[in-house]
Order: sequence, then structure tokens, then C-alpha cells
Amino acid sequence: MEEKEIYFTITGVDFFNGIKPFKINSILKLVKEPENDYDQEAIRVELRYSGPSAYVANSVETVAKGTYSAGRLYDKILDVDYGRVVFILGKTVIANLLTKDELEKEKNDDDSDVNFI
Repeated sequence: MEEKEIYFTITGVDFFNGIKPFKINSILKLVKEPENDYDQEAIRVELRYSGPSAYVANSVETVAKGTYSAGRLYDKILDVDYGRVVFILGKTVIANLLTKDELEKEKNDDDSDVNFI
């Protein structure tokens, strides 16, 4: 059975370096933050050259229709996992979760932006 692609919304870029560091096809590092004071299901988004850059959205006001919130994504990922930027709409980023096979391909690709994995 083929795995269904999981898309999720990234928001809060203004609390970090803004939208500028995000590029289509960039690899994102997803890090669970169970000790986060504001959200027990917080998932921090890091970029290779920018470090912490945003969070996976977890509010009905910030989650784009048809995408996963941090709450829905939380139990589907490891403590540290990876995604890829698919769309950028204003200050909202839509990304998809990388499968194990996609992650291995990125690790083995010499031209990959995944050297920080």
C-alpha cells in the first residue's frame, strides 16, 4: 500500500528570521518541543543555515485547509524528523513530510541540502 503524502502548515516565521530563508524544495528539520510552555504539541522548524525558523501551525486560524496541524502531526513523526517546502503563500509555508525512502535519497544525494541531517 502506497503511503499518503502528509502536508502541514508552517507559521510564526516573524518570530524568527521572516519568510526570506524559506525556499521551495528546502529541507526542514522538525523538532518536537514537549517542554514548550505554550503548546505541548509544539514542533519547531529549523532550516540548515538559519536554525530555528518557525513552528508547525497548531491553531484553526493558522492551519491551511487540507494540511495537518502540529497536533495531528505530532504522533506521526519521530522526536526529530524532516520535511520539504512545497508552497510559500505570503508568510505561510506548506511542506510535506519526507518518507524514510525520500530521506535516505536526500542523505545520499551529493547536491542535497540535507547535509545537516
